[in-house]
Amino acid sequence: MSTDILELAAQVGRALHAKGLLLATAESCTGGGVATAITEIAGSTGWFDCGFVTYSNASKTELLDVPAALMAQLGSVSEEVAAAMASGALASSNAHLAVSTTGIAGPTGAVPGKPVGTVCFGWADADHVHTERLVFAGDRAAVREQTVRHALQGLLRFIA
Repeated sequence: MSTDILELAAQVGRALHAKGLLLATAESCTGGGVATAITEIAGSTGWFDCGFVTYSNASKTELLDVPAALMAQLGSVSEEVAAAMASGALASSNAHLAVSTTGIAGPTGAVPGKPVGTVCFGWADADHVHTERLVFAGDRAAVREQTVRHALQGLLRFIA
């Protein structure tokens, strides 16, 4: 894991700890990469509650209560699904904040309007959900690394 991602994870931890908040993750395309970065930081047990890796649509519905109809209508890579994933992680945990990632890391999986590298993010607390959609360049590993980095950067903005 790159040192800049580990530093971002440490910054997230300090920010959460300072506010007495717990975090949950809901990940698809990153396969637990955000949670891995977070748990690389000593003391993360004080600010990290849990992580959900919901790679299949069925697991998004079963574990995070993402409506199957929403995914059928918009696809699992959408800001709406990212929002539902983050909200579902909050509802299914003791966390105060959640981050979600859902995307197409490649090399296959592109659909019209959603090229390889398309990733949707959600950041949620009890009152708000913020989403973003970005398209990253590079191979599968590069897309996943950029996604983890952006998820952590977004958390820092969301916590502040």
